[in-house]
Amino acid sequence: MASDLFNGSCKVFLSLIIFSSIFQFYFVISTEFLVGGEDGWTIPKKDSQMYIDWASKKRFKVDDTVQFKYNKDSVLVVTAEEYQKCRSAHPLFFSNNGDSVFKLDRPGLFYFISGVAGHCERGQKMIIKVLELETPPQSANDTNPPDHTNKKNGAVQMPPAIIPPIIVLPSLFFLGFLFV
Repeated sequence: MASDLFNGSCKVFLSLIIFSSIFQFYFVISTEFLVGGEDGWTIPKKDSQMYIDWASKKRFKVDDTVQFKYNKDSVLVVTAEEYQKCRSAHPLFFSNNGDSVFKLDRPGLFYFISGVAGHCERGQKMIIKVLELETPPQSANDTNPPDHTNKKNGAVQMPPAIIPPIIVLPSLFFLGFLFV
């Protein structure tokens, strides 16, 4: 009877560990932004800088997506030169299905315009800046002693170690199945 209670407790305990580990590692990696909010992708009514202002208030990172909702229009991703001219014969991306999603797959600038004649000139265009990936600073010479200027209570602060979920989760599931 005691061993049944112990086995049951172990199963519950391991299930809780596995369950909490899944939620610890599955965090939102990317964000989907609805371009223009409720108004969607339309010709700006008053402010011809509407989309530029909208994009400048957001922080875009690699793998985020932007969703364009519109009626009888299109969205094009173009070069900087084509953006300035408000036209493109060969856009990098084109969609006219009314609900287009574009993945920001690299850091840098992305240029969006409407494909309908006259819309871009009236302000239906936008530049999105995708932030560089964050990387830890590299020392110029690995033989130099560690920098001890970042101390707290006499100890050197180190960045936290991160174990990728691709390694941790299968290990936790395997251990859980051994004890269940």
